[in-house]
Amino acid sequence: MANVNIKFNNKDYLLSCDDGQEESLKKLTIFLDKKYSELKDKLGNIGENKLLLITTIQLIDEYFDLKQKVANQKNKLDEISNKFKEIKTLAIKYKGNKDIEIKKLNHELDSFKKTIEENNTLYESMLDKTTQSLEKIISNSESLSKIQ
Repeated sequence: MANVNIKFNNKDYLLSCDDGQEESLKKLTIFLDKKYSELKDKLGNIGENKLLLITTIQLIDEYFDLKQKVANQKNKLDEISNKFKEIKTLAIKYKGNKDIEIKKLNHELDSFKKTIEENNTLYESMLDKTTQSLEKIISNSESLSKIQ
């Protein structure tokens, strides 16, 4: 345990605290003394006990206000977290649906490519047959021309 000399209401006090907490105790005492002095200046010298009580009530009021603000912020954070989880779930679902749609489109594209290749082969075959037929007609026509 460490001993710390502090000043409160222009009086010196010797307080004990855990080792390493000396600076924290001094800061807290300075804060409390400031609040106490502000009230004393505002209300006058109405008695040390009454001023201490009013100071304590004000500090507790500030503490509860701050505690409520922290609880409100925690609730807002929880709401945001829940909305984020909902959006994340929707995004994953959307991505899954798009993946399925992309697979279907790729399958349709592959099918379309196959149909184009088959039609191209058929077209080339028909073109070859037509060319051969025309060549026969031309050849026959030339033969007939020679005969006449």
